[in-house]
Amino acid sequence: MSERLIQSVERAADILELFLVTKPELSIKEISEHLNLSKSTVHGIIKTLEHRGYLQQNPEDLKYKPGIKLFELGNYVGKNLDIAKVAKPIIRKLVDELNETVHLVSLQRDEIIYIEKVEGQSALTIYSHIGKRAPFHSTGVGKSILAHLNENEVNRILSSITLESFTKHTMTNIEEIKEQLHGIREQGYAVDDEEIELGLKCIAAPIFNHQGNVIASISCAAPKMRLDENKLPQVIAGITRAAAEISSCLGYQGKSIL
Repeated sequence: MSERLIQSVERAADILELFLVTKPELSIKEISEHLNLSKSTVHGIIKTLEHRGYLQQNPEDLKYKPGIKLFELGNYVGKNLDIAKVAKPIIRKLVDELNETVHLVSLQRDEIIYIEKVEGQSALTIYSHIGKRAPFHSTGVGKSILAHLNENEVNRILSSITLESFTKHTMTNIEEIKEQLHGIREQGYAVDDEEIELGLKCIAAPIFNHQGNVIASISCAAPKMRLDENKLPQVIAGITRAAAEISSCLGYQGKSIL
């Protein structure tokens, strides 16, 4: 009896997951063919899922699509995931690999807050600490988040903040910042080259949630002299890989929604 119940659950899961990799709507015949199951088996499972709200039927073509219950569950999981808790083991692994400081920041309304910081053995003392706000325009984490917000949000944020010049390298012209954001979005990571602190260089990449929205960023900060042509590719690869892994743990499965 228990073996039959497990098999039924597995088949129900297979049907639901089929919508992730095929068409948004599927008929019983199509599901049956994809999963190599009989139509009668598929029909019984689908009717149960429909009854519970996990699937719904289009009355025009009688095909099925994911129901509101899946949307509700997805939202619940997304809202209750602790980013720092999810990210910490990934960050620690990255720090061991790079032996440099790694930061995690969270986008909270129109502010970026440091929520995690792990230092490597070769780390230097820098300005950041957990709970501190990070500037949007002069940090890698800030720019990597801005680059994946829609144009209206970018304009609103940049026009509402003080574009303070921290060093001679800080960019304070809105149009120049926006032009740089386009390149960041294309390459998948941002660079802070002595823009917040002289001698400091940071590489940052965005983190997305299950809805495809940018919600955080991760960065590696090190003395500029250590991020030379030999180590820089390793840092870029490590940061972008870690950001992708954290995003995946948060349910992200595709391109961001701009």
